[in-house]
Amino acid sequence: MKYGKLYAVIAMVGIIVGSYWVINWQFNRINSLTDINKKLVVALEEQKSINTDYQARIMRLNQLDIQYTQELANAKNEISRLCDISERHPERVYIKAECPKSKTTPSTSMDDATTTRPTDTAI
Repeated sequence: MKYGKLYAVIAMVGIIVGSYWVINWQFNRINSLTDINKKLVVALEEQKSINTDYQARIMRLNQLDIQYTQELANAKNEISRLCDISERHPERVYIKAECPKSKTTPSTSMDDATTTRPTDTAI
């Protein structure tokens, strides 16, 4: 019977050592996973911040696109309106023009006068 108690004690010590080893291994694993989780939370917060910034930038670009598209549509409508007016009433189209001064001495006849030219803006 002496050996039976000895085997029981050895078995209990083995179970205790094995349990300690398993618990220690699990504790180290939990610490490792906790560290990984903290790093992932930090990375997630950074990504959230980046996404929020991108969404704000996209909204600003969308607003600019809407504004420029509206301006372009208005300009096209104005060009179309002016084109229609000029086709219907060509005698009533007024273009701002200027007469450049001649570099020669003025003469009394109009034969050598410079011609009227539309301004750069009108062109």
